[in-house]
Formats: sequence, C-alpha cells, structure tokens
Amino acid sequence: MAKHLEGKSAVVTGAGRGIGRGIALALADQGAKVIVADFGGSVEGSGSDKGVADQVVDEIRAAGGIAEADYCDVADHVQAENLIRHSLDSFGGLDILINVAGNLRERMIFNMSEEEWDSVIRVHLKGTYNTTHFASIHWRTERKGGYRLINFSSGAGINGSPGQPNYAAAKAGLIGFTKSCANALARYGVTANAIAPGAATRMTDRNLGNQQATREGDPASERSEGTPRDPLNVAPVLVYLCSDEGANVSGRVIGASGYQITLYRDMDMERQIFSDGPWDVDELWTRAKEQLTPHLTLPNFNAPSVAGA
Repeated sequence: MAKHLEGKSAVVTGAGRGIGRGIALALADQGAKVIVADFGGSVEGSGSDKGVADQVVDEIRAAGGIAEADYCDVADHVQAENLIRHSLDSFGGLDILINVAGNLRERMIFNMSEEEWDSVIRVHLKGTYNTTHFASIHWRTERKGGYRLINFSSGAGINGSPGQPNYAAAKAGLIGFTKSCANALARYGVTANAIAPGAATRMTDRNLGNQQATREGDPASERSEGTPRDPLNVAPVLVYLCSDEGANVSGRVIGASGYQITLYRDMDMERQIFSDGPWDVDELWTRAKEQLTPHLTLPNFNAPSVAGA
C-alpha cells in the first residue's frame, strides 16, 4: 500500500497522549518523519515527564517509522524556535506543523482568576503562534511549497461552553488565526486549516460540562479504545489534509469526531437591513424586530459542552 506522506517531515505538538499521539502515529505510519513534541505536563499544564514523548517515539520506531522526541514548552518563544530548528536539523526540513498542545483550566467566568485565564490563552494561542511563527519563516525562505499547517480548535470555540470561557476564547481565536495564516501564507505554498475534534481524552475526563465523562475510578478516555470516542479516529483526515491531495483545502474548519468528518460552512451573512442615512433609533427598533431578529431563539444553555483537544 502506498504511503501518502513518504518523504515529508512533521512536527506534532501535544503528541505524547490522546489525539496528538494518534496523529503522530498516523503520520509516521504513512511515511512521515515526526518530531513528537510534548513536555508531559498535566491537563492543567503543570509538571513534566519526558517519558510521555519517549513512549510515542518508541512506538513509532518499533513499527519501522522515524521519530524523535522534543520536550519543549511551546508557549516559550525560544523553546518553540528550538523545536522548529530540531526538525530542520534532524530531518533537513519541515513540511507539516500540527499544533495540538493545550491545557484546560475550567471555571465559570465570574469565578475565573486572572492566572487561570492567562494560562490557557498562553498555551493555546501563544503556543500556536510561536511554533507557526518560526515555521512560517522557514517556509517563506524556502518557498518549496506543499507545506501544511493544521491548528486545533474545538466545538467550544465554535459554539461556546459555559464553564470554559478561556478555552472557548482561545479555540475561537485559533479559527481566526488559521484563516489569517491561510491568507498570508498561500503565496508560499502553505495551506492552513483548523480541526474541531471529538474524542475521549484527559480533558474530557474532567470536563465540568460533560457529566457522563467519568465514572468513579474509570475515566472515559481509558474505555475509548475501539469505540467512536477513540482519539485515533481523529487522525485519518489529517493525513489527507497533509498529503498532496489535500492541497485545495485551506482556511477551513473541519470536524473529526468518531466515524464522522464535517466540513463547516464559513460564517455567512444571514440577514441584513439598510438605511439611507444615519439610523434613527425608533426606525431601527421597528425594523430590527421585524426584519433582522424575528424567529431567533436562545441557545440551549443546559446542553453539555465538551473540550476535545
């Protein structure tokens, strides 16, 4: 069977566990040389364990693939630069950058501390900016084309989640960031897309909005193998997007959950009203009620919201 990513080099952040691990394994299985980047921290972002990345590298090598571990904190600008340099030095280039690394600090907005807000924004947004910044410098210089940037958003970034204002803001921000990169880097042969995954991971195990996530002493992520919630199910569509066949897909949001893959429609104008001059408040009041907002309903605020990556 042909390997769709033969000869390509990739960096995958957050690749030591869950969805990131599945992606690293899938890329390597398809012929890519992979930097498995993960400092091995907790869901909240504390602590470190080099063994997390090492274990994935060992799995890839045992299957005949090529991989190296990197233990960087992607939210640290210098460490992120060294991560991209690691791929350039070890593999002679960088064709694929997949930003999965993230953390979770859940709290309702009225209870959230500044530190909890900053921690999540730092890892998801700044971390993705850092790695992309240095990868884009290389891509702009080389201009070889065929480069792939994939960032991880979430259903929380698309629909919002009541107990995750920091996470939802970061994931929504990554959609805008991805679209910006798609527009800015297209001339250098880069495609950029965002993934909204659905899988059972350490994050969903402790997600305050998902009351069914964990049974006592039996995390859902440890029961997901071979089920639709298995994180490995997210990876196949990324292989496609990273391949040469995925060259026509850029600036899009793609859902990958279970055995279902979704192409999200870009934000479209739904309704519009016009005025011949500055709006008169009374006229706007009447026309908004009749033409702009009729039949709108409030969201179901009691529906569970699940962080996927």
